Amino acid sequence: MKNSNGFPEGFLWGGATAANQFEGAYNEGGKGLSTADMVKFIPKEERGEGFSLDVSGKEIEAILAGKVDAVFPKRFGVDFYHHYKKDIALLAEMGFKVFRLSINWARIFPNGDDIEPNEEGLAFYDRVFDECLKYGIEPLVTLSHYEIPLNLTLKYNGWADRQVIDLFVKYAETVFTRYQNKVKYWLTFNEINIITLSPYTGGGVLVDDAENPLELSYQAGHHQFVASALATKIGHEINPEFKIGCMLARMTTYPETNNPKDIIKAQEENQLNLFFTDVQARGKYPAYMDRYFLENDINIHKERGDDEILKAYPVDFISFSYYMSNTTSSKPSEDQVSGNFMGGIKNTYLETSDWGWQIDPIGLRWTLKDFYDRYQLPLFIVENGLGAYDKVEEDGSIHDDYRINYLQKHIEQMKEAVLDGVDLMGYTSWGAIDLVSASTSEMSKRYGYVYVDQDDEGNGTLNRSRKDSFFWYKKVIETNGMDLSK
Repeated sequence: MKNSNGFPEGFLWGGATAANQFEGAYNEGGKGLSTADMVKFIPKEERGEGFSLDVSGKEIEAILAGKVDAVFPKRFGVDFYHHYKKDIALLAEMGFKVFRLSINWARIFPNGDDIEPNEEGLAFYDRVFDECLKYGIEPLVTLSHYEIPLNLTLKYNGWADRQVIDLFVKYAETVFTRYQNKVKYWLTFNEINIITLSPYTGGGVLVDDAENPLELSYQAGHHQFVASALATKIGHEINPEFKIGCMLARMTTYPETNNPKDIIKAQEENQLNLFFTDVQARGKYPAYMDRYFLENDINIHKERGDDEILKAYPVDFISFSYYMSNTTSSKPSEDQVSGNFMGGIKNTYLETSDWGWQIDPIGLRWTLKDFYDRYQLPLFIVENGLGAYDKVEEDGSIHDDYRINYLQKHIEQMKEAVLDGVDLMGYTSWGAIDLVSASTSEMSKRYGYVYVDQDDEGNGTLNRSRKDSFFWYKKVIETNGMDLSK
């Protein structure tokens, strides 16, 4: 039921994390190596314009042979594995209603194609979910968040191979069955569209020798579509009360001018982004992709029954990340800005973050309304936040007014969207507790309400400290979004 404040009773306020950036303990509890364990930290001054998140087969070979002297931050995260009780207590202190986290597939099936699951891994997540439920916090669980068991990449080339569908479905069925009375909300793939921008990150796919890397990426994406639909089917059979959603990195794109060519360009870029939710929510490939596939020599191989599976098992809700908006033009431009896996033309009406991401709260309202007009399905914002440098004062305090300002303005626009008629389930801001950055593998790009004493090289005490935003967000949750004042 909505109220004059905008947010309905039972609105799910919380925060989000990912196992590969947060959990650590990469070689404990029977866990196997994951693709994220191969991603090394590269200092900012060494990244250059061609910086890529993808890892090559030769790099993996050298890393496994011990020939690479580097720091691999996603192996240790911020050690949630050993700090989960204290961390969840901090979330409970803020009043969290929901906590988004992911299960590390390699902790359940160390090689991905094991016959039996790893009981130590299953028991770990039992303890985590029990701790959440003790405080009345609903877990929101992502099955695959930017990592798969490394063996699946080495043996099958990740999601490029259709055989991985059955392996994923087996994994999904295992955790659905195990946690059917502890977890109600599920996401199949995190930011599923990233597989076309960073195939290794999104699907453990090596494109080193691919004749058409884009075609290979979309083929891998098709396999994920089928796997997601089959997982949705099985999840509902195991527990009809499950709510299973998809998750998109929403890259809302504006035309630079009112030139019709710019408007068409923006429309096309939005379509390429929304293609992934179109398939998972509407259950079929949209006609607008036919021309794109033709012009890019992309031929998607489908097996008999694939289209019927997609149609029969769409998602229950749509979740997405929103950090910024993009701007595009039909003409080349040198005035570029950074973004979440992809940037665009600088929008002169917007400010930027320390990492050059454009800050656009009103764009979130537009995005919510556009999503709801398109699908008429419940929506869930599962990532939103400001990556920034935080300074610890001599007395240990962290004054992050810049983060509060960012979140305040975005929540205000969420409220407007709900009053506009959007069915919004909840909001989990990104990085509730500081964690390793997905895009740069650094700690200095911080998002959390809780500061973690660890630097980019992995040095520090791992002590947790409450930032000013911790107390601000606690008040937001207590008032169901009514009081956003500092």
